[in-house]
Amino acid sequence: MADHLISRRLQDKVALVTGAASGIGRATAILFAREGANIIAADVNDDGAAETVSHILREDGKASHHHLDVTCEDQWILLIQHIQQHYGRLDVLVNSAGISFAKPVIEITLDEWHKVLAVNLDSVFLGTKHGLLLMQRAGEGSIINLSSASGIKASPGASAYCSSKAALDMFSRVAALESARQGHKIRINSVSPGGVMTPMWENMEFWQDLKSSTGSDEASWKAIAEGVPLKRFATPEEVAQAILYLASDDSRFVTATNLVIDGGYTA
Repeated sequence: MADHLISRRLQDKVALVTGAASGIGRATAILFAREGANIIAADVNDDGAAETVSHILREDGKASHHHLDVTCEDQWILLIQHIQQHYGRLDVLVNSAGISFAKPVIEITLDEWHKVLAVNLDSVFLGTKHGLLLMQRAGEGSIINLSSASGIKASPGASAYCSSKAALDMFSRVAALESARQGHKIRINSVSPGGVMTPMWENMEFWQDLKSSTGSDEASWKAIAEGVPLKRFATPEEVAQAILYLASDDSRFVTATNLVIDGGYTA
């Protein structure tokens, strides 16, 4: 384990991370485990979630993986029941699962629109709802929902994605205020990364064309980061550090906010 990274800010906390099979979700689960949390790594990609857990266990951390289709309420209910039975509480929930999608408005089918909103927005509603119900038993906790700079700054060709992320941010604020007014010490915040170096980009249709024109993955990353003032994309680990701040007591007076991590892109 990398001792220089450890401050034990989440010592003995129980943390559920969705989308834990790759990207920001995986980086967050690994960092949380290094900080002392007991991780439930949830994803529809069982092999990927298992790999995340294996990484954590190799570093002597505590983790297990759980299959979860974030758009299915019945699966959320079963997972929260599992956490209640095996851990007795939930201290941190990170709703990191999401999909990217790009197509002009006049070409999007209603099914495609519904799928993007189901994965990016419905899942956050379901996770927040059922996570809150368990956290309220202890009266405290932290929920972090993964939004995007695309929920702040419009991206032509990405109406469904941008809409889902903008709605996610507002939902998080409303839920945070409701929780505070009920007297619970449960904080709810969102995080809006700009471009992040994750497999999601490399799986998009335009990537291979870009790679052919630039000559390499490295050159492709540099090309798409030209619009970022800092001239690069973030790493998943950098975003995970911001999520850790919101999960820990370091941010105990922070709720109903959106932490933007975009290298100046939305300025």
